Amino acid sequence: MSAQPVRGWEDLSSFTLDDDGEAELLARQTECTFVWVNATGHPLGAVVNFIFRRNRFWATATDWRPRVAAIRRDDRVAIVVSSKGSGIPQRRSLTYRGLAVVHDDRATKDWFFPEFSAAMRPGAPARQAEFARLLDSTGRVVIEVVPQRRTGFDGAKMWTSAPQGAPDDLAAR
Repeated sequence: MSAQPVRGWEDLSSFTLDDDGEAELLARQTECTFVWVNATGHPLGAVVNFIFRRNRFWATATDWRPRVAAIRRDDRVAIVVSSKGSGIPQRRSLTYRGLAVVHDDRATKDWFFPEFSAAMRPGAPARQAEFARLLDSTGRVVIEVVPQRRTGFDGAKMWTSAPQGAPDDLAAR
């Protein structure tokens, strides 16, 4: 029995990202859009680097950043991860709704800075060490995001269902 031809992109629910695709994206990508709510209830976002460890997202900022004050006031946040720039050839994306925690304790910084630096400077131990040293400054905090809900998209599934619509760089694959 053959699949029904795709008539449009109104319903993308059959193109969800599976657990293996999610794990690969989180292992390969180090950049996300971090979204928080300001004091007036408006969402704001910034592109930040992150690592995914212990089933949580981890990022860093200085304590004076508006996002840190916003998280302390309202811990509801979102994380949006795209495969762009990760080396994954077909588009994948993940959106997580979660709760954020701001850490300024030594124990968190001691494990986070080396792991974060290793992810940002892979294969360069001296640069990792210097980056970790520079991060360990007065006023720097670590932001933990505990995911609550996830939505994922797998472009490979979409283009398999409609190869004639695939972008030129993916059509030959």
